[in-house]
Amino acid sequence: MYLAREAIAEVVVASLRRGVAVGHYDLAGYCVLGNHVHVLLMPKISTSRLLQSLKGGTARQANLILGRTGETFWQAESYDHWVRDETEWHRILAYIEENPVKAGLVQRAEDYRWSSASGKSAETSLGAAD
Repeated sequence: MYLAREAIAEVVVASLRRGVAVGHYDLAGYCVLGNHVHVLLMPKISTSRLLQSLKGGTARQANLILGRTGETFWQAESYDHWVRDETEWHRILAYIEENPVKAGLVQRAEDYRWSSASGKSAETSLGAAD
């Protein structure tokens, strides 16, 4: 449950955003939960390189925070899935962002800090006022 620690969740979210900034992928959605992470993205580099960069960097930083060195942080496997169409894309994004609600962590997806849904209601309200 290391990912439930604020400092480690921050490392993961920052790393996801950095991957967008350096052009590794387009990020549609994410959710960092206590023991796993959901991510919906469109890769621009090989998935093996992308995962190595994302997992390697976050593992080093998380282990520093935890006072561990040379220990495995992430499980070796990951689940990936090719999204076939826009309907499936939206269904998966909704699943990811609603995950904290289903887990009973928040009542509204927008209230979960470690998710791409965080702050969406505020963004929508601002957009509607323009």
